[in-house]
Amino acid sequence: MKRFVLLLAEALFTLWLLATLCFVLLRAAPGGPFDSEKTAPPEVQAALAAQYRLDQPMLSQYGHWLADVLRGDLGPSFQYPDYSVNELVANSLPISLFNGSMALLLSLLLGLPLGIWAALHAGRRLDRVLMFIAGLGLALPKFVVAPLLILLFAVTLHWLPAGGWDGGWRNAVLPIVALSLPNLAYCARLTRASLLEVLDADFIRAARGRGLSEMRLLFAHALRPGLLPVVAWLSPALINVVSGSAVVEQVFGIPGIGRYFVQGALNRDYTLVLGIVLVIGAAIALINALVDALRAWMDPRLRDAA
Repeated sequence: MKRFVLLLAEALFTLWLLATLCFVLLRAAPGGPFDSEKTAPPEVQAALAAQYRLDQPMLSQYGHWLADVLRGDLGPSFQYPDYSVNELVANSLPISLFNGSMALLLSLLLGLPLGIWAALHAGRRLDRVLMFIAGLGLALPKFVVAPLLILLFAVTLHWLPAGGWDGGWRNAVLPIVALSLPNLAYCARLTRASLLEVLDADFIRAARGRGLSEMRLLFAHALRPGLLPVVAWLSPALINVVSGSAVVEQVFGIPGIGRYFVQGALNRDYTLVLGIVLVIGAAIALINALVDALRAWMDPRLRDAA
């Protein structure tokens, strides 16, 4: 219980520090949310500044914003005046969660078997080809992969739509593939490297000397310790999916939280950017806690250390 309280306090402090730094950096950046309104009369600009408390000192703005956040109100959006930040996040977060979770699931469903197969056939020609392709998948950034997928499957083959979002599976295929490819490649390479190390361990050699088959060695003795690095990688993998969603959603025109974050940053929509930072920060803290719990379940040494 004490450890849980400490982890919760650490997560809350991290979120506060993250939000505070983001608040200060946004206010310090040149430009403002209503720079496009410079042609408006001075009294209109003053009314807008007063409406959103931008005429107050920074410390006062920070205090009002923090008080609203503690009440669960992320504030109004500057660039989307008909919506609050809570509404924008509530509408966009499920889309990003769906695409991100499906992308990570695809990475695991394909990356784990490929990595296991490559470890069992290490050094052979197909193993080298698979690892070369995985290395290429890691080298290609998402802003290159996404347009290539559109060019091939939408423009050339006309199999899938080039962008947009109507909630159907056809609009989700290309974004999910674009998000999953780097993680799939890394998962395959990490699984292969980890299993090769475990299969060369002394306890595996001893079990092999007792006449156990390679399949039994793999599933009964090697797979669980071999997957521990993959489980530890899940946390940065999920963070990578979250950060990569901003690029992919921009390319495919998907109204997800990443796209709103980019547009909010470009338009100096302070409350929208801060709200998304808080939501993503809370999600990352939760992800890290779940991954740590899964690692402790798989490795008794971590439970003993705790």
